[in-house]
Amino acid sequence: MKPVRVLIVGTGGMANAHAEAYAAMDGVELVGGVDRNPDNLHAFNAKHGITHAFDSVVDALEWGEFDAVSNVTPDAVHFPTTMPLLAAGKHVLCEKPLAVNHGEAVQMAEAAFHAGVVNMVNLTYRNIPAVMEAARLVGAGTIGEVRHFEASYLQSWLTQPAWGKWNEEAQWLWRLSSKHGSLGVLGDVGVHILDFATFVAGSNTERMSCRLRTFDKAPGGQIGEYTLDANDSATMQVQLHNGAVGVVHASRMASGHLNDLRLRIFGTKGGLDVRWENDQSILRACLEGDLMEATWQDMPLPAVKTNYVRFIEAIRAGEAVLPDFDRGAILQQALDAAVASDADSCRDLAI
Repeated sequence: MKPVRVLIVGTGGMANAHAEAYAAMDGVELVGGVDRNPDNLHAFNAKHGITHAFDSVVDALEWGEFDAVSNVTPDAVHFPTTMPLLAAGKHVLCEKPLAVNHGEAVQMAEAAFHAGVVNMVNLTYRNIPAVMEAARLVGAGTIGEVRHFEASYLQSWLTQPAWGKWNEEAQWLWRLSSKHGSLGVLGDVGVHILDFATFVAGSNTERMSCRLRTFDKAPGGQIGEYTLDANDSATMQVQLHNGAVGVVHASRMASGHLNDLRLRIFGTKGGLDVRWENDQSILRACLEGDLMEATWQDMPLPAVKTNYVRFIEAIRAGEAVLPDFDRGAILQQALDAAVASDADSCRDLAI
């Protein structure tokens, strides 16, 4: 079997997860790394046994000895780095969010379609068995017509240093600065919980109302080169095309929650409770036989393949794979609507 040769673009913290996933697969070779920071690049390559190093996508394309790319750059860099890769006919797995606005995301999706390459957005919670099984159950009509949902993504790295010192380390500080390409908690984890909810519900966002909040975290809102202006908490009220309504919220200030996601979704014939808490995948259901007593049962969870595995399998099979760039563009449209809603629709109450 001819190996699939993978280039990693962007060698920050998340890039290690990509590299380790590919290294664990048979028939996949990590052949190059790209980063403008030479120290990060060479340390990353040495750690993962990668022999070729480039300071730009242009230089990597001039070399050209790769088939597929994991784009693990900051949000604002996804568009300018991915477009030349697509033009060169390279398969691309891009980190979320796909772009920083809907217009760029649509261009990326259209370019991927015309290039005829495998394209995927790394919405990592598609790797969770409870999410995939919940989506299957809703799609099979197990809970009837979806009517209501509530979803949350809660982190607390701004209130305690379990993952490191956010006020000293660049891997956290850039996520707090719009100048450094961050869309705040809305783009960082809000995109995950929007996908989490709408994917399981089987319907996309039709109407959006949102509040975004940035909290004071340092004198003058500045630490070194980082202006701390990106949103820290987001609350959304959402209506889906299928008529369901729900609330979605995300925060980096949720003390007591390191990295927890939850979705409760209710239909005319039952409800589901989907959780990723303390690195555990949990799915509970209250279905027709239990509705009168409101009894919830733990559901069996079939194993699922990771996005990385499905990306490589799609390349070998010459087939499309989900979530693709079209999905990324749909989610970006919802994120753009959230930002616009926050700017236009807030009313102060006189007390």
